[in-house]
Amino acid sequence: CEHFHIPFQSGDNDILKAMARGYTHQKYRRIINTIRDYMPDASISADAIVGFPGETEAQFENTLKLVDDIGFDQLNTAAYSPRPGTPAALWENQLPEQVKCDRLQRLNHLVAVKAAERSQRYLGRIEEVLVEDQNPKDKTQVMGRTKGNRLTFFTGDINHLKGELVLVKITEARAFSLTGERVEE
Repeated sequence: CEHFHIPFQSGDNDILKAMARGYTHQKYRRIINTIRDYMPDASISADAIVGFPGETEAQFENTLKLVDDIGFDQLNTAAYSPRPGTPAALWENQLPEQVKCDRLQRLNHLVAVKAAERSQRYLGRIEEVLVEDQNPKDKTQVMGRTKGNRLTFFTGDINHLKGELVLVKITEARAFSLTGERVEE
């Protein structure tokens, strides 16, 4: 698969240090650049947390900048919540839920915009799709994943196609999924 899931959690070095992560945003960027040097079309996904105790607006904006610069294909996001037994759960500088919610919404909006931009590269291409299941919203369609882990829908019979690799010409690209037409080999 031409897909890499590499969590970064925050785009700010001070927050990364507070989280006890062993890297900086610069090191993270170098890793992504190395992947793209070797495999320019690779799909990149990650995990990010907003609202870590003490996170300032400027530190949050560093996360937004990293997301904007890299342009992830997908990003799993969450607002920080205290976990029992972790040092940060006991810190006094917890952020209000309203701040965490606002930051999460802003991050998710940017993620959707960047993912939609990344999806456009698929339009008109023929992609090999591994068929996984029937589309629960449209029983005339099956769904599967490209080598880059992009969810793809096309007309077909799940009874004949499940587990098969099928060539699909992409006709529609959305932020997190594609639609296409089966191409006969």
